[in-house]
Amino acid sequence: MVAGGALTAPAQAATAPTVSAKGAFMLNSATGSTLYSKYADTKRPMASTTKIMTARVVLAIPDVNLDTKVTIKQSYRDYVAAKGASTADLKTGDKVTVRQLLHAMMLPSGCDAAMALADKFGTGTTVAARTKNFIAKMNKKADALGLTNTHFDSFDGNSTQNTNYTTPRDLARLTRSAMTFSTFSGIVKKTKTVQYATTSTGGTRTYTWYNTNQLLGSYSGAIGVKTGTNTPAGPCLVFAGTRNGKTVIGVLLNDQYRFTDAAKLMDYAFGSSTASTMQLRTLPSGAQRD
Repeated sequence: MVAGGALTAPAQAATAPTVSAKGAFMLNSATGSTLYSKYADTKRPMASTTKIMTARVVLAIPDVNLDTKVTIKQSYRDYVAAKGASTADLKTGDKVTVRQLLHAMMLPSGCDAAMALADKFGTGTTVAARTKNFIAKMNKKADALGLTNTHFDSFDGNSTQNTNYTTPRDLARLTRSAMTFSTFSGIVKKTKTVQYATTSTGGTRTYTWYNTNQLLGSYSGAIGVKTGTNTPAGPCLVFAGTRNGKTVIGVLLNDQYRFTDAAKLMDYAFGSSTASTMQLRTLPSGAQRD
């Protein structure tokens, strides 16, 4: 037992770190075994880490064509503006692929991209009906994965009913499942991507998106996964790292020092001591923060 009610497994570093998170969990990706736990089964809001499930649902669709083009609707931009939400700044009328939408959602945390995916893959006659149906699919997938302490009421973490929640343990288990999809794991490890879309007039638009997860490019071996921040949830981070053939996945919910704490937890798992000297990758001016 360590400070803050954290239960830990032996065989990592000598002493388990103390983290600032209200809830935390880390597992061994290969075995699923617990490496660190702090209030791991307490339900909390998760902000944009919700988008991990959005991606997981899309990628599990049978024979999904990631190169299918989706036309960006003005309603996606209106939604982001109304919510004051993080955005990939997708332009109305542009045609972007599903694969590009996944990049736009997971790197700059585009809520416009999340809405586009929910609208594309939900069923119904209106945008509202289709996105509602997609959220139902998210909950169905949570049930199928045994995430009994998780519920979604949004496709992006912008909860309208205060019923968008998970636990550190559930979110780590979800991420472990998502990381088995090569498209997902390939996207979430990128610090930056440049994508080209067709405009409504047939021209080409260049999108440059930076990953809001500053652990990438800062901590040796970091391979993902997703940030999230809003007022109910506080700063959140789902992280993953690999060293010497060992991969860990961790979750920090409501943690003001999420990147440093993630590095401390991975140091603990890998038996290293690099967190104290880690220099965070800086995001360029104008890049999304989440």
